[in-house]
Order: sequence, then C-alpha cells, then structure tokens
Amino acid sequence: MAVSASRILDLLKLRASIFQTTFNPTFARLGNKILRQRLRGPALAAYYPRRTATFSDLRKLYPGFETYDEFEEDRLEGVMITKSRGKGAPKKKRTAAESKKFQGKKRR
Repeated sequence: MAVSASRILDLLKLRASIFQTTFNPTFARLGNKILRQRLRGPALAAYYPRRTATFSDLRKLYPGFETYDEFEEDRLEGVMITKSRGKGAPKKKRTAAESKKFQGKKRR
C-alpha cells in the first residue's frame, strides 16, 4: 500500500520541527550544511602573529621625525648600482605619444 505525497510532506514538516532542521520539500541545494559549520575566521586570525610596527608605520605617525631604515637604504643603494650599469628599470612614459613611439608592428 503506497503512502500519499501529502502525508510524506507532513512527516517531513514534523521531522524538521522536531530536529530543528530546515523544511525543504523540493530538495533544493540550500547550503545549510556549510552554514551550520563553525566559523573559521577567528581560528585563522589566531594562527598568524599580530602585526608589529614597521619603519614605514613610524614614518607615517611622525612625519617630522628623521628615521633610518637600513633595509630601505640597502635597497635604494642596489637600485642606484643597477641603474649606473644600465640594468635598471626603464623610465615610465609620461604621455600617450611616448608610449606609442616604441610599440612598432606586432609580430605573429
């Protein structure tokens, strides 16, 4: 003997109310399994160490105060050396005409 569809829907409604789940008669994918899971944000935030102050932060806080950043000075010195040897980055084009000047034909 077959059970009617309305009777099965009533049973599904009752089961959803007892076990505090969502009633979904069309069996659509709603993402409830994902939404019931614990949030991962606090665990990920606790994994990484807190950000400490850097020279750039101090420079922004106290613009009039003179600071010495050894790493930045080393980087700038390296850039100067490579530029003097002709190995530095090319100059940026300021106008559209300058940038079109060196494009040429595209090769296939």
